[in-house]
Amino acid sequence: MRKAVIDLGTNTFNLIIAEVDPDRFELLYSTKIGVGIGLGGINNNQLTPDAQQRALDALKNYKKLCDEYQVENITALGTSAIRDAENGEEFTRKVKAQLGIDICVISGETEAELIYNGVLWSYDFEKPALIMDIGGGSTEFILADQNGIRKKISLNIGISRIFQAIETEDPLNINDINTIEEWLDNVVRDQLDGFESPILIGASGSFETFYEMIHLKDYEAQSNCYQFDTEELHNVLDWLIRSDKAQRELHPNIIPIRKLMGPVTAVKTKWILKKLNVRQIWMSPFSMKEGALNWDTEQ
Repeated sequence: MRKAVIDLGTNTFNLIIAEVDPDRFELLYSTKIGVGIGLGGINNNQLTPDAQQRALDALKNYKKLCDEYQVENITALGTSAIRDAENGEEFTRKVKAQLGIDICVISGETEAELIYNGVLWSYDFEKPALIMDIGGGSTEFILADQNGIRKKISLNIGISRIFQAIETEDPLNINDINTIEEWLDNVVRDQLDGFESPILIGASGSFETFYEMIHLKDYEAQSNCYQFDTEELHNVLDWLIRSDKAQRELHPNIIPIRKLMGPVTAVKTKWILKKLNVRQIWMSPFSMKEGALNWDTEQ
């Protein structure tokens, strides 16, 4: 069956179109748009009118692409910004009325399960690992081995939340970095106890950007996980933290929404790597959207 999955992320809307069988899929098309649906309202549990319009414009584009590819089934998944917004249901009704797309707003727990299902296409968990998906509204952590998920949690420590909660300089100064780390300490507290892992798998998203910055080229779709050189990754994270907006604007391998929030993402990533005693860092090309290809929204 030809299926499409739309991941309505807080920062980025992702679309994939694939031919799907029970045990495999063939990717036909993928794209992403930095909608920023959480900008201006996520910390007040609101989707602003401007954010909703950007979202509708992106979804109109995606609906047209689905029609062109003769997609038989569209799964559209609403995540952190939409599920927490007081006007989230109003937005989903608007999308249904204007575009005929049913948005299934999922819990953080379900999001974590789908992320695991996606990464499972690319990693066999012969060595246990911690999956992390850095979202704009939430971040999911899934500790897994060959028997499946050991522990999972979704925390509202997404990049857009931090970016809008803390006023920072450009570039970040030491006080900004300390403030971001203190914010994370205060929100996370002991909720990640027991999630320590020597191996961390970053689920696409920001980790694709890190890859593209290291290699100075677009990430080429493949089915296996990629292992980062730890020093190269930390060099990229440190560059992002030191950079100003003008420098990031000139970088061809950073998408616009990450030009805005990249330094905060880098501080948070380094904080997590240290907190969870990570020694090896991998990237899976797959995440929630691939995990949803064989998922029934009615379950």
